[in-house]
Amino acid sequence: MQKKDFLYEGKAKIIYRTDDPVHVLVEFKDDATAFDGVKKDRLEDKGVLNNRLSAHFFSLLEQHGINTHYIKTISDREMLVKSLEIIPVEVIVRNIAAGSLSKRLGIPEKTELKKTVLEFSLKDDELHDPMINHYHIYAMDLAKPEEMAEMERVALKVNEILVPYLKDKNIVLVDFKLEFGRHNGEIVLGDEISPDTCRFWDSSSGEKMDKDRFRRDMGGVVEAYREVLRRLEGGENPAVEGES
Repeated sequence: MQKKDFLYEGKAKIIYRTDDPVHVLVEFKDDATAFDGVKKDRLEDKGVLNNRLSAHFFSLLEQHGINTHYIKTISDREMLVKSLEIIPVEVIVRNIAAGSLSKRLGIPEKTELKKTVLEFSLKDDELHDPMINHYHIYAMDLAKPEEMAEMERVALKVNEILVPYLKDKNIVLVDFKLEFGRHNGEIVLGDEISPDTCRFWDSSSGEKMDKDRFRRDMGGVVEAYREVLRRLEGGENPAVEGES
């Protein structure tokens, strides 16, 4: 595999072509953003941690039969993935009320929902990722009904896998965002799974272990990400790039 031309740069990742047209290289950046890029910072080693965390979660999901874009880890902050035609619909899975759900519906944060909630947003930074429903999706021809059915099935299956897995690590999976794409005619889970895209709370203390620490100026962002990785890997605090 040879890293070739720059393809695309997002808020948290850079995508490069490779010598294989069906594979691309994803490089995780240390940049942190919130509120549609209004708040920005650079957090040392965040990209390294998110690369390792995403690889861990994708590998776990693959073992449970989930089709992901992940192929292998290339370096501390790079992974090789399948090239996807991204579907511009973000699938949000909610188990506990937090964030925008609490604000929009007036449900107190930390309220456990009686049923898992699926929401959809349009992947468009300029429009601030507005909430959409199936009628919007089909009217805008963003995805076919059978594709949405598969995305919903996979999202709920991911939740079924991760909730008990993380509970065993003393982590509550509050909610998370997934992105999907098309590859060889199939719907494939893409993007990343990390504290940037999930809300993780410590089961005992309720302490936030995710991007909300950055959004709310709580500090200790990288430390929280590192602690999540430590619990997943079951060892001491993991060494990252630049550490011996």
